[in-house]
Amino acid sequence: MANHIQSQAGSIPRTKVKSKQSKQQIRENLAGYLFVSPMIIGLFVFTLFPIIASFLLSFTDWNFVAGFSKVKFLGLDNFIKLIHDSVFLLSLKNNMILLVVVPLTLIISLVLAVLIDKQVYFKGVFKVIYFIPYISSVVAVAIVFQVLFHPTYGPINQTLMDWGFANPPKWLADPDYALYCVMGLMVWINIGYNMIIFMAGLQSIPKDLYEAADIDGASKWRQFYGITVPLLSPTTFFLLVSGIIGTFKVFDVISVLTNGGPANSTSVVVFRLYETAFVNLQSGYASAMAIVLVILVLLITLIQWFGQRKWVNY
Repeated sequence: MANHIQSQAGSIPRTKVKSKQSKQQIRENLAGYLFVSPMIIGLFVFTLFPIIASFLLSFTDWNFVAGFSKVKFLGLDNFIKLIHDSVFLLSLKNNMILLVVVPLTLIISLVLAVLIDKQVYFKGVFKVIYFIPYISSVVAVAIVFQVLFHPTYGPINQTLMDWGFANPPKWLADPDYALYCVMGLMVWINIGYNMIIFMAGLQSIPKDLYEAADIDGASKWRQFYGITVPLLSPTTFFLLVSGIIGTFKVFDVISVLTNGGPANSTSVVVFRLYETAFVNLQSGYASAMAIVLVILVLLITLIQWFGQRKWVNY
């Protein structure tokens, strides 16, 4: 009997302790939700809601100026129209060509990062020099390139004519060269950012590995191929994914440098989407373009995610 009373007396404090712990846990959870709520609300308002709205609008014919009362359901007509839209297909093709910018930028950035990290004095100065284009205004950089590649008065063509080229390329005014000029500008802008990320990755590689390779008589190329490249694979994967997504989002460079011309030779999907939605006021058709772009980027990212298991070393 005495033992029974003692057990009941001992269970009461334990229950109170558990109750206090549960209340404390609830308070901590509420505080946590309160702190992350701005980010969650922003995610829903600025990301998830526009995606859902674009998906719904992609099945309609709607002019946002006319209001929601003028929404007309079309079914899959917008997507069928995209298949026969020559300008959209050309824009999609240009986006695929722009993908070449990503590996080219990665290769140049990696080589520069290794050289500056090991072979160059005043590393900080070179970091700033290569990083300046990335933090500079895209509008200012594009205008400078417009002057450089001017078909008649540009310094590049003037130099080529001084060297004996009677008819140098028209560059930005020539449909055969304009997209390559845009690609060159994109590479030049992004080299600095990629190089800084690669240099940060190089700092995490143990120096003992290079010392052991030197003792074994491995050449610099063998060390680069056998140590640097594999151990930088997570960094490379990050830059590869973000770079490819960035090429599909490119708009400002195209808008300022070429405005999609000449003859739509530099038009990309985002620029075509902008023209369709805000110039031609075809919001439903533009939403269909956005959905196609989201699906395409998602598929490419998934392919990279599954493919990285074979070459990324964590």
